[in-house]
Amino acid sequence: MTFRIYTKTGDKGKTALIGGTKVSKAHLRIEAYGNVDELNSFIGLCSDALHDAAGKKILQEIQDRLFTAGAVLAQDPGKHTKMQLPDLHETDIELLEQEIDRMTAVLPEMKSFIVPGGSIAVSYLHVARCICRRAERSCVRLQEEEPVAEIVIKYLNRLSDYLFTLARYTGHLAGIADIPWRPRT
Repeated sequence: MTFRIYTKTGDKGKTALIGGTKVSKAHLRIEAYGNVDELNSFIGLCSDALHDAAGKKILQEIQDRLFTAGAVLAQDPGKHTKMQLPDLHETDIELLEQEIDRMTAVLPEMKSFIVPGGSIAVSYLHVARCICRRAERSCVRLQEEEPVAEIVIKYLNRLSDYLFTLARYTGHLAGIADIPWRPRT
């Protein structure tokens, strides 16, 4: 049997959450997991641009965790499902913190804001950081309306810090200095 990518069930602007509840494709929950999906896709692009094997490995783990976060966000919080969903753990956040600390130990001290840029990989990582912040904001907006697992928001918050640090570290490995912001006075 061939699997078809199109189902035609969303043609009228509705989609189903895990649990079967139909909602508008403009629903905050759909926006939240859509932003996480966009972030996941962009992190794939970042990984393709990296030359650091250790960084690529961590980004692959992050992509797995983002699929998990998307599944958590796609579930109707008002319904119990029999489907076994993966979940995020504090150890996922601790891994990001350990990696941030490892990279920070070799980076020069920041003395100003950093202008994104310097190489394609560095720029991609800064864009990913911005997408991550948008995903985090959309989860916070959703949380104001209905339940969102706190660990998803915490993970996205730490992930944006990780992506910022990885951007700096990637530049450092390539011999590219941070670009300090020099405000016009």
